[in-house]
Amino acid sequence: MRHFHHAHHHCRTARGEHEDGLSGGRGPRGGRGGGGGRVFGHGGLRFVLLQLIAEKPAHGYELIKAIEDRLGGSYAPSPGVVYPTLTLLEELGYLSVENADGGGRKRYSVTDSGQEFLAANRETADAMMARMNGGVDGAGPRGGRPPQVTRAIENLKLAMRMRLSGTPLTEQQAHDFAAVLDSAAQQIEKI
Repeated sequence: MRHFHHAHHHCRTARGEHEDGLSGGRGPRGGRGGGGGRVFGHGGLRFVLLQLIAEKPAHGYELIKAIEDRLGGSYAPSPGVVYPTLTLLEELGYLSVENADGGGRKRYSVTDSGQEFLAANRETADAMMARMNGGVDGAGPRGGRPPQVTRAIENLKLAMRMRLSGTPLTEQQAHDFAAVLDSAAQQIEKI
């Protein structure tokens, strides 16, 4: 668990970015729109949530757990991404909601419109589910990638993103940057 926590700590900025992307760029906070998700890409989470709910009506926290389980624990979408997406799907008429236990918890079911939307986008929905079942970045069978490797990859992505979004690289820095990545690639091939 230590490795996973470590990754979460270092990926705070990256998570913030992809949260906008996963919300589909809609709503008051989604102005930037472009980020895209680590696992699902831009807007992809809505297809995964709809498909999971179509298979079995569920509460929001059950959906988060289901996604985490299918990815072998290597990634879980945050409630700050999942709940606004569920609300959006509800507003679009694709989901209906009931308070199953009389408490505050909402249980989501797919409407006829939601089923039609899934059918019309079957290829995309299937691709998103296949990608999720394949692990982060489609990395083979569930749990196939060791958590420390996933953490290292995310740290590398974050480091590259932060450096490239900062001061423009000089010719020498660009050469050094590429050399570091080329060297890493060569070493990985030898493992």
